[in-house]
Amino acid sequence: MPAFAVTTTAHRYEATVERGVLRRLRDFLPAKHGKVFVVATDDVWALHGSAVATGLDGTDWHRLVFPGGEERKRLASVEAMADRMVELGGDRSSLVVAFGGGIVNDLGGFLAAIYMRGIPVIQIPTTLLSQVDAAVGGKTGANLVGGKNLIGSFHQPLAVLTDPDVLMTLPEREYRAGLFEVIKHGVIACEPLFRLMQNEQPRVMAREAGAVEQMVAESVRIKCEVVTADEKEMGLRKILNFGHTVGHAMEAETKYAHFLHGEAVGLGMIAATHLSRLAGRLSEAHSQEIIDVVNAYGPFPSTEPLRTENLMPRLVKDKKAIQGTVHFVLATGIGSTEVVAGLPAEMVREAIELTLA
Repeated sequence: MPAFAVTTTAHRYEATVERGVLRRLRDFLPAKHGKVFVVATDDVWALHGSAVATGLDGTDWHRLVFPGGEERKRLASVEAMADRMVELGGDRSSLVVAFGGGIVNDLGGFLAAIYMRGIPVIQIPTTLLSQVDAAVGGKTGANLVGGKNLIGSFHQPLAVLTDPDVLMTLPEREYRAGLFEVIKHGVIACEPLFRLMQNEQPRVMAREAGAVEQMVAESVRIKCEVVTADEKEMGLRKILNFGHTVGHAMEAETKYAHFLHGEAVGLGMIAATHLSRLAGRLSEAHSQEIIDVVNAYGPFPSTEPLRTENLMPRLVKDKKAIQGTVHFVLATGIGSTEVVAGLPAEMVREAIELTLA
């Protein structure tokens, strides 16, 4: 299976998509390294920890237990794990392996970015959402009360190791949540991927190997190409935020307890699609296609707890807002987008109302 390169000013690494890759984790370690610290939740470790243990056979490694949950994606968790690393003799030669879903990838990467002012990290994503999005690109972070990932840094990994086999143990809701990020990649950059999600829904939902491998590999390819072109999100990389502005507001409004991240992004994509049409960037036909495909991979949790008047103020707190101006990623077709700032508040309000209706 393929490996896709990410090349930035200071780093080059590969995102490998390969069945069974966890069992050869040693092949991706630096020739000289100290202790290896694996960040993982108990549930992921119970399912797939034996493969990682096999892959680390012969190395000096320790597991750092992260309790899991968006509500624990906070600085307190990072500090607790860093303290444990000190107790176990971690130093500047140490290495972190972030083994889990998007939260673990973000938090484990952030731990590596700041421990001893920065040590290497290898990302091993175990959810569909993290495989196609969170693990690639070097974005790390923790949440504040005011919003998601408001503290963090760019810290590119040594490698990203993606094993599609681990997706077979994902609960259906978690799997569906990741599919919305795949649809996002199709909308923003790859019409054939969008058509796969549109036309092959039974194969995708059945987790048929060929369909899973195609959508994961294509998503990783797109993410690697975008990150290579724009590591620090100064331009092109902003398109990856399609659906995230409203989606993040929905998560924050419900205290990260009602929606999975991918579900919020799915609803946010519907809002962004309505907004694209209202702003005259997207045709009615393409708008309906996108909304129909997103809805086909539902159901979503109830939107009853959400109120437009509460979501609107949260938009300006999004980390992508600049000096109080919200920047929206709008679709201009299937496979193309643009970033637009300064849209009228009433237009944004209408798009959200249509989504919540």
